[in-house]
Amino acid sequence: MNVLVVKANNRPASEAVSSKMYETFMENLEGANVTTYDVFAEDMPYFGQDLFNAFGKMQNGEELSDVEQRILAAKQKAMDALSAADVVVFAFPLWNLTIPAKLQTFIDYVFAAGFTFKYGENGQLVSLMTDKKAIVLSARGGVYSTPEAAPMEMAATYIKNVVGGIFGMEIINEVIIEGHNALPAQAEQIIADGLAKVAEAAKNLTVELV
Repeated sequence: MNVLVVKANNRPASEAVSSKMYETFMENLEGANVTTYDVFAEDMPYFGQDLFNAFGKMQNGEELSDVEQRILAAKQKAMDALSAADVVVFAFPLWNLTIPAKLQTFIDYVFAAGFTFKYGENGQLVSLMTDKKAIVLSARGGVYSTPEAAPMEMAATYIKNVVGGIFGMEIINEVIIEGHNALPAQAEQIIADGLAKVAEAAKNLTVELV
């Protein structure tokens, strides 16, 4: 079974909880063919007009610029990685109420009609990745699980809406570590409890793989 881990934090694990979540998951996962797609290590030009220019030039047989070649290659690499995976694990922080821009770029590359979804005869959305499973690992320093703050949380919510709602993946586990910055006196315990859940998620996947 192929597991793709999308790592979306380039801060060291000693400073960033979501990076530590990634490391903990990797340390406790066995029996799988695991690939890490590090969005900060990959060459990923931002999604925009360069991509559409490249599409047009390809259709007309015109020569592509450097950035056009790079963005086409990056988009294809992301799509290939997602296609090959049976399970996709997303490890990311909440930054300024949403996901890191580099993770957004990965989503933009694969969020494509005919690849992750399509439109049915009556215009309804049809998910095309219902054979895949997903795990969400996310950290946020504040507390966003309260009814008052939940509407502002647009990181884990967004990823679940995209990969579960649009792409159709079955989300089999979600671990959120929150409040360690807002509650410094409890931070050590909050993080330890959360990492234990991450380890359990990896071990549960290992059992499923076996």
